[in-house]
Amino acid sequence: MTRLPLALRLLAYASANLVLAFLLLPVLAVLPASFNRGSFIRLPPLSYGTRWYQAFVADPEWMTTLMTSLKVAIAATVIAVVVGTLAAIGIQNLRPAWRRVMTGLLLAPMIVPVIVTAVALYRTLIELELSGTFVGLAASQALLALPIVVINVGISLGGLDPLWLRAAAGLGAGPARIFFTVMLPNILPGMIGATVFAFLSSFDEVVVASFIAGFQNKTLPVKMWETIRLEFTPIVAVGAIFMIGLALVLFLAARLAGAGQPKALR
Repeated sequence: MTRLPLALRLLAYASANLVLAFLLLPVLAVLPASFNRGSFIRLPPLSYGTRWYQAFVADPEWMTTLMTSLKVAIAATVIAVVVGTLAAIGIQNLRPAWRRVMTGLLLAPMIVPVIVTAVALYRTLIELELSGTFVGLAASQALLALPIVVINVGISLGGLDPLWLRAAAGLGAGPARIFFTVMLPNILPGMIGATVFAFLSSFDEVVVASFIAGFQNKTLPVKMWETIRLEFTPIVAVGAIFMIGLALVLFLAARLAGAGQPKALR
């Protein structure tokens, strides 16, 4: 393969770094805003302090919404990873025509505008008497995270040689043993990535949560949205810092877990 000239490679790296900086700088601006001692968000702050961090931790409503977001995200991630992994395995065994149809159906939550999905889920959960409940919110978030799991696990399954499964079956292994000894170790990196993205997708989601959550199960993004509409104090930036910090921790954990996998399984 022909290598690009050094000047072109440097230009490509510089352009990529500029785009990355353009995307990250607005996010990084949240950090100094969260340490603003004033009553309104101002960049740069006139004075710095931890006033709004203390207010966030001391406010029962903010802490309740944070814990609700964590619980909902965990429940939604478990549902999405289990169902999405089984769906990806099932799709892999279908004929090409049916595989395209089923893949399109499972990816629909990612394609359909989220406001349309939110209205449909809201109407459905009202009929099931689950609107405003933890179960209804977790199931809704799992539905949105399902395409992420199907895509990630499907990519890992695409790299799995079917001959390995046939060889294991030929040696007398049953379906359960084949899954745990041959398939699972090879799709585990995809499942780890799917778990991280599914969790973050649920934890950060605000549109569907605004329709489904209700007062009892209000999530952190919904609380932040309501606060921005009413007062827009730096406490919103503190909530954003918690979300950004959690995302960084999960990505680092996923990287460490991926680094711990044998090279043959990456």
